Amino acid sequence: MEIRVDTRPLSVTMRTPGNDEELAAGFLLSEGLVCRREDILEIIPYPQNREGNVVNVFLSPEVKVNFAQLTRHVFASSSCGLCGKATIEAVHQHFPPLRARLSVAPAILLQLPDRMRQEQATFERTGGLHAAALFDSKGDLVVSREDVGRHNAVDKVIGYGLLQNQLPFAKHMLMVSGRASFEIMQKALAARIAVVCSVSAPSGLAVEFARESGQTLVGFLRGESFNVYSHSERISKSIGPRQRK
Repeated sequence: MEIRVDTRPLSVTMRTPGNDEELAAGFLLSEGLVCRREDILEIIPYPQNREGNVVNVFLSPEVKVNFAQLTRHVFASSSCGLCGKATIEAVHQHFPPLRARLSVAPAILLQLPDRMRQEQATFERTGGLHAAALFDSKGDLVVSREDVGRHNAVDKVIGYGLLQNQLPFAKHMLMVSGRASFEIMQKALAARIAVVCSVSAPSGLAVEFARESGQTLVGFLRGESFNVYSHSERISKSIGPRQRK
């Protein structure tokens, strides 16, 4: 899908069709182009593309886009990882570190993978899609999205929050399938998500970013155990014998 801003091509990503408006909105949020619902006037399909693979995002006249300074240009694959991102310090120019106060019980964390899996209808049929799900501090599901790329799934989740005017998500937890990457942590920071959980390992850069960004990063969250890589103060101390910090 090609994302255009005020008819100007901005990015192309391999994606699973569906929730395209959320994908576009979440991408713009994670790139620092928009920060509130009022920044987006409308998102509409490009009429000359019959396949529905181009969307136009029209921004408020108050939003000024400097295309030359964007950290990721025209092409971005759905699994590209760092994608030419600048340094952590450059990211923090857009999204300052978090200081959110949140306490999550380990028992709630352990329930998140199964709750997300229950929402993965397409994965059940194909076995080939990633997922991202947002939960509140009690473990109640807010939104879940699937996509061939885990970064796109996260964009759809945070795009949902932006379009529904529910940001910031400072009292929420993001659960993702696959590996927790630097870019996923950045996208979570853009939405002000304090706790990010993954069923797999994080990258070293993701851990470094989480520590410097004030985010709690949980990895290998599966079965009855998990690892906490940063800001463990948000995880309450009632940790059972098979849970690791």
